[in-house]
Formats: sequence, structure tokens, C-alpha cells
Amino acid sequence: MEDNLFVSTREETPSQRGQKDRQPMAVPDYAVSPSGPADHILAFLIGFAAGFAVLFIFYKILPLSLVGGALVGIVNIFAAAQNAVHKRLMRLRMEFYDLLEAMSVAMRAGNPVLKALLSARQDLSMIYPEDSDIMAELNLILSRFNNAVPLSKSFMDFARRSGLEDVESFASIYATIEGKSGRADEIIRETQQIIADKMEIEMEIDTMMTAAKSEVNIMLFMPLVILLIIGYAGAGFMDALYTTPLGRIVATVGLIVFVISFIMARKFSNVEL
Repeated sequence: MEDNLFVSTREETPSQRGQKDRQPMAVPDYAVSPSGPADHILAFLIGFAAGFAVLFIFYKILPLSLVGGALVGIVNIFAAAQNAVHKRLMRLRMEFYDLLEAMSVAMRAGNPVLKALLSARQDLSMIYPEDSDIMAELNLILSRFNNAVPLSKSFMDFARRSGLEDVESFASIYATIEGKSGRADEIIRETQQIIADKMEIEMEIDTMMTAAKSEVNIMLFMPLVILLIIGYAGAGFMDALYTTPLGRIVATVGLIVFVISFIMARKFSNVEL
């Protein structure tokens, strides 16, 4: 394994090192969803169940509900995949924060950036598995450095592939001061503190939005519950909605309003800094 080169003190022969150097390292692609076939199937079933239930409540037409549920299930596969990408990036952001924290501790002890990276890798290996994104990035950065690629270029490539604003800021600042300033440790500490402050604010906003999200969900799905109850227990009170052309038009308008309200509620409840 490439990573043993950085954490093991065991002597290796030149041929063994040459074989490791020739092994290509996997470059994480954060635009690709980490979801597997089982995740896709689950997302389809959830989307199908939700789409089928809503359409059947509004129209009570089984073929339409089946076809519509299947379409919603397919759409939900892509939505779930995008959500998985977002969660992966948020997890990577947390891992990057831990990396900066470990580097900051090592640099306060007087270590240069490279030794701080090696020390941080050892520390993070006790927290994260070897197949985690941050460990893969560290292995890639250190491997490229051994092949005469400056750390600044590796950080910039990491920022470009992840698209994380915090990583981009750090990479840009480090590229500016690489080899020109002794304030690298201070810059790393400041970047770490900025990320920590942003995370704290985001957690406070999320806490305040929790109650509002619950109220929005109740307001969204309460009309469905009322329509379902009246439709099945109303002694024919809602028959005109399902049997007349005007009733179909009213049901369609109600469905459109429901979908628009659902999309807007999800959009406005996601606050990003």
C-alpha cells in the first residue's frame, strides 16, 4: 500500500519502492455519487411510494398512480444521488477541518508543513479508515510531493476537485505564501478557526430551523391527510372531485400547488453560508 510509505519505519528495498511509485493512485472524484445499486433501489421505492400515494389521493386512478409513482421514483434516484454527493462533501469538509487542526498542532511544535502533513496523517489514521476521502487526499498529496509536485499544486487540485470554498481559500493562500513566509502555521490556525466559526453558525441556524421545518412538513402533508380522510369517510362528499371534469381540473390545480409548495419549502429551508 502507498500509505505505508509514510507511516512505517521499516526499511524497504529500492525495487519495492520503485514498484510502489509505479502504482497509480486513485484520484477521488467528488462529482460522482457514492451511492450503490442498493441505494438506487431504495431511493426508487421511496419515490414510487410517495408519488403513488399522492397521485392516488388526488385522482384515484390506479394506472396513472402507478406510472406517476414510477416516474417520481426515477427522479428520486437522481435526487438521492445528488444528496449523497452533498453529504460526502460536507463530511470531507469536516475531515479537512480535522486535518488543519492536526497540522496546526504539529506546526506549533516547530515542524515544517511537510512534516506537519506526515504527523497529521498519522493522527488522522487513528480516526478515519484508510478508504476515507481525507486519507486518500493525504496519500495523493504526499505521493505527488515525492514526485517533485509542490504542495501548493496538490492543494489547488484538491480544491478544484472538491469545490469546497474552505479548501479553495486555504489552497489559494498557501500557494501565495509557499516558500516566501514563515507564517504558514499562523495561516493554518486562522483558516481552521474560520471554518470552525462557520460550522458553529451553521449548526445554530440548523437548530433554529428545525422547528420551522417540522411546521412546514405538517402544513404540507396535512391537506393530503384531510383529503384522504374525507375522500374515504365522507359518504360521497368528494365524489365530484373524482368523477367530473371540473373536479379533475380542481384536483390538478391542487396537485400543482402542492408540488410547488413542496419544492419551495425544501429550497428555503436549506440555508448555506
